Amino acid sequence: MKVIKYVLSALLLAVAIIVDAQQLRKESFELLNLDYPGLEKVKTACSQQKWDEAAQELLNYYRSRTTITHPDIDLKNLTISKEEQKWADDALEHTFFVHKGYQPSYNYGKDINWEYWPVKDNELRWQLHRHKWFTPMGKAYRISGDEKYAKEWAFQYLDWIKKNPLTQVKKEEFELVSAGEIRDNADNVRFAWRPLEVSNRLQDQTGQFLLFCASKAFTPEFLTEFLANYHRHGEFILGNYSDEGNHLLFEAQRMVYAGVFFPEFKDAATWRESGINILNCEIKKQVYNDGGQYELDPHYHLAAINIFCKALRMADCNGFRNEFPAEYLDTIKSMIEFYTNICFPDYTNPCFSDAKLGDYKAEIANYRDWLALFPDSEWIHYYATEGREGSMLPYLSHGALTSGFFTFRNGWKKDAAVMVVKAGPKGEWHCQPDNGTFEFWFNGKNLFPDSGAYVYAGDAEVMKLRNWFRQTRVHNTLTLDGRNFETTQSVTKLWQPEGDTQILVTENPSYKDLRHRRTVFFVDQTYYVIVDEAIGDAKGTVNLNYHFCEGTVNIDVKENVITTAYEGPSNVKLQCFPETEASLKEEEGWRSTAYRQRVPRTSLSFNVNKNNAEAVRYITIIYPVKDITKYPTLTAKFQNKGFDEKGVKVEVSVNGTARQLMSQLK
Repeated sequence: MKVIKYVLSALLLAVAIIVDAQQLRKESFELLNLDYPGLEKVKTACSQQKWDEAAQELLNYYRSRTTITHPDIDLKNLTISKEEQKWADDALEHTFFVHKGYQPSYNYGKDINWEYWPVKDNELRWQLHRHKWFTPMGKAYRISGDEKYAKEWAFQYLDWIKKNPLTQVKKEEFELVSAGEIRDNADNVRFAWRPLEVSNRLQDQTGQFLLFCASKAFTPEFLTEFLANYHRHGEFILGNYSDEGNHLLFEAQRMVYAGVFFPEFKDAATWRESGINILNCEIKKQVYNDGGQYELDPHYHLAAINIFCKALRMADCNGFRNEFPAEYLDTIKSMIEFYTNICFPDYTNPCFSDAKLGDYKAEIANYRDWLALFPDSEWIHYYATEGREGSMLPYLSHGALTSGFFTFRNGWKKDAAVMVVKAGPKGEWHCQPDNGTFEFWFNGKNLFPDSGAYVYAGDAEVMKLRNWFRQTRVHNTLTLDGRNFETTQSVTKLWQPEGDTQILVTENPSYKDLRHRRTVFFVDQTYYVIVDEAIGDAKGTVNLNYHFCEGTVNIDVKENVITTAYEGPSNVKLQCFPETEASLKEEEGWRSTAYRQRVPRTSLSFNVNKNNAEAVRYITIIYPVKDITKYPTLTAKFQNKGFDEKGVKVEVSVNGTARQLMSQLK
């Protein structure tokens, strides 16, 4: 009994501390349109300056409000995963889940230190201020009814406000990789109040409001604190939108959330209209006519789809669908089709640029969400049901000529062969200098995965790690002296996606005085022949780089042959036929499987010394097999002597059967 009394006393003391920390913010009522339907009692109390009564009536209003629908939360059917439950429980001790790349999570102290920076990775500091553990705490409270989650959430919410005041900093400082010249609170502001993080809180706090509103810890005084803080967030975004890119999209979508979810604010309509106007404008600016998003990064392309969809759903379920034109929906559908075409049969996407690998369950959930917007689409239905219903897209290979993504495919199921080539215009920040690179999936396995990103931004040590994975030479493409491309602006010379021999010809002005032409032949929907030509007066070593997935890889330096010996029915033979003498060198090889996670792999380069204006040319045959005892005998040679602007002609032989392959350019 003494223990129980002690626990109860401690809980009561905790509540008292929270209540003492809360102040009734009279200014919150000035932010509201008191003529909004349902606020009559609030308005009357305010007119009589009965602020406590007004706050109580306002809380009563929100607790019983049914006029606003939240598309992301169903309070009657809440679930919480084991992982989310752990985040909620850890947060009670101030061990905050901030980033999956940093596990186990760090503890931020009994007296929370919101400026704690254990590793000088900007993402770790930025994402702390997204409060990812708040929503799991809300779920834990709602499902268990245990007030400890709500009390601690209210405490942390107010503690964050107190310790992260908004100080003016220059807009460009929010995105600085390193900011030694920024001092004192201004340094913290660039992390706590970066517009992207502010918008993240703006969105997530709509759900947290619903989850915690019924709690005893959610007092009338706390409500006024919450509304004042929330309004500060909305006004901040309105005056500090990012200039471009996915950040601008996120911020606009979240302003739609704010303006729709809290229509009681005087500024709600302005917020909503601002977000919708930006999205209507940016969907035309950021999405090419082939459905590709201009960052040329599969992960951010997917993010952009979901941004556009989330804003539409929030507006739609609350009566604002007509503020989005029909073309908006058409563009979203073209973006989904683009994404479907560049993904593999297990729903993963290529890890070009800064793209993450993707999660099977999450990808299925995406298609189900998209199906709700496009219920008549048979092919979205097909992917949403894992092929059980609907019908797949009515073609196989696909080219997005403006974005520069090309897919050679012989099927949509897991036994398919799928090569995705990236060779397009200059992308935005998340794009890497990798034009000409590819990933190749065969019979259930990605045999040539891209290097990925590993980390984003931070101090010199973090940037060194990021820059290693961004190098041109760690992609499946051609380099000069192992250097990064000076220019990424590929031009499509030919795209022929049908017939027994499908052809892609792209050309990138990679370096001063050296351009790279890559011709890909997909032969009999079975194997690939890649012709690489380095053209120009530049001198140096021309490197043809290939990177395999992790596992056993056998290298025959004399014959320029590489064969894999992976477990299972998915292997490949790669043989290179340089026109002149070449050396084969094994290089340092890594690929990033997730943020701050990497695995070693076999990487190599075929190298030819270029001492004059003659083009350096390679033929590579990539032949996948299900059975490693059936690797074929391969040969290849050029039939046109020297580089020809009008195309290339080669002869390849598989187990003694020869055939000619040629491209003819206009």
